[in-house]
Amino acid sequence: MSSTAEAANKALVLEAFDTLFNQRDYAAAERFWSPDYIQHSAHIAPGRDGLFHLIRTLPPTLRHEPGVIVADGDYVIVHGRFSGHGRAAAWIAADILRIADGVLAEHWDVLQDEASEAESQSGLPMFGNSFPR
Repeated sequence: MSSTAEAANKALVLEAFDTLFNQRDYAAAERFWSPDYIQHSAHIAPGRDGLFHLIRTLPPTLRHEPGVIVADGDYVIVHGRFSGHGRAAAWIAADILRIADGVLAEHWDVLQDEASEAESQSGLPMFGNSFPR
């Protein structure tokens, strides 16, 4: 796959995540997620409807902040922060997505609570260059 296609896949994922998680525009988000979307996350019900339902149940303050994003062929991985979801700590996520026919077709994730500076054994932040406030 060309670097141009991989760049397009990364842009697609970033736009999809912003549309769903930050803008909460479900109608527009449908064009990014396949109707046959496969969900591997233990935290989300099956399919596109399961994902959209989960987001509808979270506070409107939910935000996704992308960090490092890499693509390899039809796969994109986003290291990001989900905040404003109503829990004490933000989630740091590695979202792995497979792109097929120009839409998000499949998803896996790895999630953990973001550590504060006092909690960090390494003394380094988990996301970006600073610890959460």
